[in-house]
Amino acid sequence: MTISLFLLLLALGAFVGVMAGLLGIGGGLIVVPALLYLLPFAGIPTEMSMHIALATSLASIIVTSGSSAMNHLKLGNVDMFVVKWLMPGVIIGGFVGANVAEFIPTHYLPKVFGVIVLFLALQMFRSIRSKSTKPMPSSPVTMMYGTGIGVVSSLAGIGGGSLSVPFLNKHGIEMRKAVGSSSVCGCVIAISGMLGFILHGYNVENLPQYSIGYVYLPALVAIAMTSMLTTRVGAKLATTLPTAVLKKIFALFLMFVAASMLL
Repeated sequence: MTISLFLLLLALGAFVGVMAGLLGIGGGLIVVPALLYLLPFAGIPTEMSMHIALATSLASIIVTSGSSAMNHLKLGNVDMFVVKWLMPGVIIGGFVGANVAEFIPTHYLPKVFGVIVLFLALQMFRSIRSKSTKPMPSSPVTMMYGTGIGVVSSLAGIGGGSLSVPFLNKHGIEMRKAVGSSSVCGCVIAISGMLGFILHGYNVENLPQYSIGYVYLPALVAIAMTSMLTTRVGAKLATTLPTAVLKKIFALFLMFVAASMLL
């Protein structure tokens, strides 16, 4: 871990923090591709870089989504019904996703990630164009949706905001509360998924120094240091900037990430 690499990770954390507060995402869609590019410069073998990127991304999301959730709670941007009934599902789904990732061959994981990100980009485009809303489903159905969001999020190393925000907004939850509630759920998904990756990586040989399972601590510390400070900026912007325009820009970014992973 060189000084220049550490500075790049600090900058990455600052950007991720703003996006987490603004759009209710955990930042994994940014962190995973960035780590896949940066980890080889820290001497980490490419054959284990995807698992380390996913696990470290989830660990960083605990900080970014947790900090974002606290800021949104202070601003009154959290719907407690959503949190109550999505939470059990995302806990189960997050752990299941981490277990599924362990059985997918390493060279297929970037492709799986690319397909998931492409799906998320299309979902975000659809959420911009769709004006119709439906009532929130029943509590058991909401929990089932939470499980699905947890599985996909853990498998992609993300906090789930790109899935949960469009889902909540489509079901009549106003945008700022969808973003705030997604931050709370994203933190829980990340904890569940990270624990799964730690358990599966605990006895893996030749992991880099300063790792806990597949979580690479130097990268985690660098990203967390700045993202904790910038989530409050994003949370405040969420109530003032035109979110639809920002979602279009971010959806285009997702398309670029998906293309780079698939190609």
